[in-house]
Amino acid sequence: MSEVDRRVFVERMASLSATAMISPALLGSQISNTRLPVTQTNGGYTGANIKLPQIQVRQVTDPTELTIVEAAILIRRGEISPVELTQAYLSRIDDWEEVYQAFNTILYESALESARNVHPQRDHPLAGIPLAIKDNFFTAGVRTTANSFIFEDFTPNFDATSWARLRDAGGILLGKTQMGPLATTAATTPTGTRTTVNAWAPFTENVSPGGSSSGSATAVASRMAPCGTGTQTGGSITNPSNAQGLTGIKPTMGRVSLHGILPLTYTRDHVGPLARDARDAALMLQIMAGPDPADLRTLGLPPVPDYLAAVDISRQKRPLRKPFRIGVLPDYLDEPEHETGYFAAREEEEEQRDREREQRAQRTHERNVATTAARGEMLRTLEELGAEIVEVQAPRDWTTLTSSSFNNVRLPERSEIFLEYLRDDVRQFGVSLSPWINGLLLPATEYVRGQRARFILLESILEEIFTQCDAVVQTAPYPFDMVGLPLVAFPIGFETNSAGVPRPIGAMLGGTPYSEDSLLTIAAAYQQATDWHLRRPANPDHLRPDAPSGPRSPGRIDLLDVMELGQ
Repeated sequence: MSEVDRRVFVERMASLSATAMISPALLGSQISNTRLPVTQTNGGYTGANIKLPQIQVRQVTDPTELTIVEAAILIRRGEISPVELTQAYLSRIDDWEEVYQAFNTILYESALESARNVHPQRDHPLAGIPLAIKDNFFTAGVRTTANSFIFEDFTPNFDATSWARLRDAGGILLGKTQMGPLATTAATTPTGTRTTVNAWAPFTENVSPGGSSSGSATAVASRMAPCGTGTQTGGSITNPSNAQGLTGIKPTMGRVSLHGILPLTYTRDHVGPLARDARDAALMLQIMAGPDPADLRTLGLPPVPDYLAAVDISRQKRPLRKPFRIGVLPDYLDEPEHETGYFAAREEEEEQRDREREQRAQRTHERNVATTAARGEMLRTLEELGAEIVEVQAPRDWTTLTSSSFNNVRLPERSEIFLEYLRDDVRQFGVSLSPWINGLLLPATEYVRGQRARFILLESILEEIFTQCDAVVQTAPYPFDMVGLPLVAFPIGFETNSAGVPRPIGAMLGGTPYSEDSLLTIAAAYQQATDWHLRRPANPDHLRPDAPSGPRSPGRIDLLDVMELGQ
């Protein structure tokens, strides 16, 4: 990345903060039913510029096993109908939604009606593909609640730009997915009652489904939808993807329009897909990305690259089309240290509580050991595929700059956007109230210091990390969320001990501005060499604690008993 490119991106991110302060009309439109004037119709999407990749479709007995690319190809060939595909997903929803609780709105009749009206031969890449859309995306005529009291009766009269593009590419709205109230937590009701569960461990409370996009993640992982959308301010695409064995993309700030999406912050919100593999993620991003006159953050960027070409690696001599340098921070393969004092017994504590803490510590240790082993194997696989693995040093003051004290300076942005609701009745914020109040109370001096730290962090990442490598492994999404850089999340293994059922282990790679195509290439090459992305969780009736034949114990996972492998 050249010095000019680095400077331009830093300047652009700085300008976003200024725009957030001088464009109240733009922000207001995000939480109102007023569409800003635009010069393009239907979100600006034209289907003629996206061609489906030519791949060999796997033979499956259940259409819900197909990826969206595979299903789209079969629909175009006439080998499966949009109605048949949509009905297959609605049938799984009928069977298992009561357990998974991934949706808060399911559009049975309208989804089937849309499927009946699909013209497969038109040049629409998603023609007949049902999609799960997170419930903070505006969907015209369909409630958009963000799982909050504030919007519990809100029905927008226009579509979010990103959903409009998917719709005009032929996508069918299957339903709106559960989320944390106003995208602040994993999926719960506004009063804090847990809704969505992890599709891999639906009866194990201590296994998280991920962040606020966990409804979409669970819908896709459980095969109640082939693909979904999410938003990310602090990990809510990449974390659910890692938690549920999916491939998720958080693109560079501005690459996908945020118009028509209920906001958290103007400078850190991102939109992206949660998919089954890199190819599906590339197709979704190809459709969603691009300039939108209704969102200034999307204008003046480099042209959208060909993401589908980036993942078309089957015809290349080398799986990685160029020798990517993948950076590894020194502690990436170290097991996290345990706070032994926390788990140590105190004389006054009951013996049962001591045992429970020891068990939690043991489960955490087993999870960490498996994660460390999976990370090491992933790096070895990438090296075999042609990547150069290089150890990189963290930037100066990395720990301080990425600490929660600076990460929390995003809170005043969300409080300012929702100020009228806070003044009206704070009870409308339900269980998520505290961060909104914290945003009101954060001193202006702290906000200014936090913004300054953010730009120091961005410059440090660009100048001290990305002069050493092309992509860098991450253990948490927050540093790259803070500075608007892209991330890809994908599955790299499983462990069984900590929950008694298989739990996906995921990896995250971060890249330079607008390098989603490179990140997708790396993920696609890895997925060509492994099969983690093909594995699906067993149906809930096989995972119930009292099931007659549950999953087998640690060691090699028995795919026949524990998972359904799509092949």
